[in-house]
Amino acid sequence: MVDETRATEGMTIEHLDCRLDVTYNWGYEMTRKDLRDLYTKATRSQWISEDTLPWSISVDPQKASFPEELFPIYGSDIYARLSEKEKEVLRGEVGSWMISQFLHGEQGALLAASQLVTSVPDTDSKYYAATQVMDEARHVEVYDRYLHQKFGWSYPISIHLKKLLDLILKDSRWDMKLLGMQIMVEGLALAAFGMIRQSTTEPLLARLTHYVMLDEARHVAYGVLSLRDYYSDMKESERLEREDFVYEAAVLMRDRFLFEQVWEKLGMPVEECKQYALTSESQRMFRQMLFSKIVPAVKRCGLLSPRQRARFEELGILHFEAAEDPFEALDERDLAPLAVS
Repeated sequence: MVDETRATEGMTIEHLDCRLDVTYNWGYEMTRKDLRDLYTKATRSQWISEDTLPWSISVDPQKASFPEELFPIYGSDIYARLSEKEKEVLRGEVGSWMISQFLHGEQGALLAASQLVTSVPDTDSKYYAATQVMDEARHVEVYDRYLHQKFGWSYPISIHLKKLLDLILKDSRWDMKLLGMQIMVEGLALAAFGMIRQSTTEPLLARLTHYVMLDEARHVAYGVLSLRDYYSDMKESERLEREDFVYEAAVLMRDRFLFEQVWEKLGMPVEECKQYALTSESQRMFRQMLFSKIVPAVKRCGLLSPRQRARFEELGILHFEAAEDPFEALDERDLAPLAVS
C-alpha cells in the first residue's frame, strides 16, 4: 500500500504504510517498578479539560499576548516597515501557526503512543503507554478547541514536523518510537511550553499550557527510563544508528520554526523572512532553548558520545547537557492545581 492523502467531507485524511511488531506479554509480572510508579502517578494525574480549563475566557488572536521581541522577524527592516494593523494581523497568524503545529504534533504523539502499547515488550511499559494515549487524546482535544474556537483558523503541518512524525510512525522498532517521540518531540514540546507559560499574558493559554506540561514531563521520563538500560547493552553499530537519528531529528526540529507558511500566506518575502528568522540572535537563542530538555535526556539515555557532542556543539546546544532532568525539575508548586486568573 502506498501513502495516500484524500479529502473527505472537508477533512484531510492521510494513510501511512507502517509495519508494526505486536508483542503479547502473558506473564503480567511487575518487572519495572520505576515505570509502574510512573503509571500510578499518571493515572492519578488525569484531568478533564471541560472541568479544568476556563473556556469562557475571551481570546483576541491579534492582541499582544507575548513580548514583541519573540516575533521571528522582530528587529528586521521588514518588521519595521509594517503598520500597526499589519503587526496585529501578523500576531494572529504567528499565534495560529504555532498552536497549529502543537496540535499536529500532539496527534503524532497520540498515534505513536498507541503504537507503543502494542509493541513494547514488558507489561509496565504497556500500562504507562496506555495512559499516554489518554493524555495525547486530551492534548489534541484542547489544542483543537483553543485553535478553532478562539482563533477560528489553522495552518497545515509544517514539512519539517511532518517528515519527523513519518519517520517515527513508520519505524517498526519500539525503541526508535520512544527515542523519536518521547525524547525528541516531547522534549522539545516541553521546553516550548515552558517558554510559553512564562511569557504569555493570555490566561486560558497559560492554564492550558500548564496542565499539558505536567503530562509532557512524565512522557519524557517514560522515554528515559525505558531506554537508558536498553542502550547500555546495544551493539556499537546499532547505537550509532540511534545517534544519527537523534541528530537528524534535531536538525528537522531546528528548521521547524522558520514560519514559511505564515510568510507565504501574508505575501511577505519568504526567503528573506526565513533567513532572518534563522540567523537573528533572538531567534537563534529561542531555538537553542528548545533543546534544553532534549540534551540532558539524550545524555541520560547514553547517546551523547564524543561524536554526538561535536555535532551538538555545532548546533549550539551542547551546553544544555548539565540542565535539570525534565521530570525531576517539576516541583510541588508545579504539581499543585493552578488557580484561575
